[in-house]
Amino acid sequence: MAAQGGDDAAAGISTVINRRNAPVTSTPINPAGGSSPTSSTTKLSVGAYNPPENDEIVVQGNVSPTTPYATSGGGRISSVWPTASSPNEGSGLTGPGGDQEEFSTYLDTEKIIIPESENRIFSFRKLWAFTGPGFLMSIAYLDPGNIESDLQSGTIAGYKLLWVLMWATVLGLMMQRLSARLGVVTGLHLAEVCYRQYPRVPRILLWIMVEIAIIGSDMQEVIGTSIALYILSNKAIPLWGGVIITIADTFTFLLLDRYGLRKLELFFGILIIVMAVTFGYEYGTVQPDQLAVLKGMFVPGCKDCSSQAVLQAVGIIGAVIMPHNLYLHSALVKSRDIDRTKKEAVSEANKYFFIEAAIALLTSFVINVFVVAIFAAGLNGKTNQEVHSMCVNASNDHADIFPANSTELVEADIYKAGVYLGCFFGAACMYIWAVGILAAGQSSTMTGTYVGQFAMEGFLNLRWKRWQRVLFTRSIAITPTFFIAFYQDVEDLSGMNNILNVVMSLQLPFALLPTVTFTSSRKIMGDFVNGIWSKIAASLLSAAIIAINLWFVVTSMQTSMAGYWWQYLILALLGTFYFSLIIYLTIYLLYAFGFTAVKSLP
Repeated sequence: MAAQGGDDAAAGISTVINRRNAPVTSTPINPAGGSSPTSSTTKLSVGAYNPPENDEIVVQGNVSPTTPYATSGGGRISSVWPTASSPNEGSGLTGPGGDQEEFSTYLDTEKIIIPESENRIFSFRKLWAFTGPGFLMSIAYLDPGNIESDLQSGTIAGYKLLWVLMWATVLGLMMQRLSARLGVVTGLHLAEVCYRQYPRVPRILLWIMVEIAIIGSDMQEVIGTSIALYILSNKAIPLWGGVIITIADTFTFLLLDRYGLRKLELFFGILIIVMAVTFGYEYGTVQPDQLAVLKGMFVPGCKDCSSQAVLQAVGIIGAVIMPHNLYLHSALVKSRDIDRTKKEAVSEANKYFFIEAAIALLTSFVINVFVVAIFAAGLNGKTNQEVHSMCVNASNDHADIFPANSTELVEADIYKAGVYLGCFFGAACMYIWAVGILAAGQSSTMTGTYVGQFAMEGFLNLRWKRWQRVLFTRSIAITPTFFIAFYQDVEDLSGMNNILNVVMSLQLPFALLPTVTFTSSRKIMGDFVNGIWSKIAASLLSAAIIAINLWFVVTSMQTSMAGYWWQYLILALLGTFYFSLIIYLTIYLLYAFGFTAVKSLP
């Protein structure tokens, strides 16, 4: 461990947790950078930042010095977490009946073997082996919340905000790159590293924030699926009925991962293809102005835009960069069998995962552009009266959703968007739109299930059976959604997506800050630590994204609050707690950057 020298001035513990019941190896890292064997019963401090005494765990077994990574060039890769795959590995944790399979995610049951290739620069065969995690991650960029943000962007500002969508996707790619690198280099996903690095109370608070983001995302998927079923059944399936159906379909999809990892990834790929085909068909039918699309994409600015358009631009960033997606991506990359004892293998994995993520997010960006352009061409500047008249002429049963005598501009949502397409381009377009929304909801439901399980296992070192985890998340998501669907109308249900986008924006710091912190720590990343320019860029991007999203949240609240004193009191209390946790995480970030003076802070 001499390679960790001066950068590792703080005392810590390096651990290696081997596969299934293998002995645990540990090496104390002293301030001088040396190492010495420990006794057979060793207290391992959880994290490199000296957490409280009650966060220590006792490991029994043969304990001996760790052998550092060796590369073909004679160099060394130093990492605090060389081979661990899960907090529970080696614990022998099983269910009541001794069946460990019931507790496993698909990552535990199968690893994709990476083939050898003579071409060291690039191999399509290797890229194909690494393909999967990035596309599963990209589904969060295509969930019903994003689709609604897209169509509202087109309706409010036309093509003028396409450049915001493009750069938000680029920013998302940069953060996903850091997330994937953390998983590849450490062998642990983001929640597992949080478990080892943060003390108990902040760690649990962080888990709660991530769960809020997961549940908020799950509610968006429930809303999208129920509206899609409502349209496809021509109102035969009521909204509340669609909400209930989402319970059953999630458990059905859980059976898919028993048929193999590649088949599961193929299924998600098919859902993405369905979205591309359906929304692409609508794009071809509407035929937006191609020059205006390109101009909106590559010419920044929003001339003559209203304050609502500016707010929508900020909302796009909050909808695209999803907090729980960073936790998901860092876990998905563990599904590939990477020889982490070789620096070249780790570097190669980072390269191919980045290429795959770039291709996946390019695909999601094109699909999002389809949606923005469709409604920029069709609904931008149109009044409710105009659309209602067209729907009546088309004998559309859903025409009443647009007030007949209203000269106000249309406020679009997922349901109104489908009705508009049916009125102007025929019923087939409305049903094809609903199929695309259904695919978006179903694909996001499954990835949400996985990230929920990863978060619980990582933050709490707690494993539930898959059906229990799904029931927990889905029950919380469905309860408020069901009551709104039962007692209110489709507009109220669809309008919830805007509120949920605000909730997701609030949770973003609790994914960005840990990601930048851990990938900037030499103790954790070793030779793959962020360089100085990467640290600066990641920090500035994170600060900008957090500031933009907070402005979006504050502005949204100001327009929706009635002005009662008790509302401001609750907001002040929640705000104090919220910013206190952000400041705490920022202190850890500064320590990872080398500001050791903050170590003395409580």
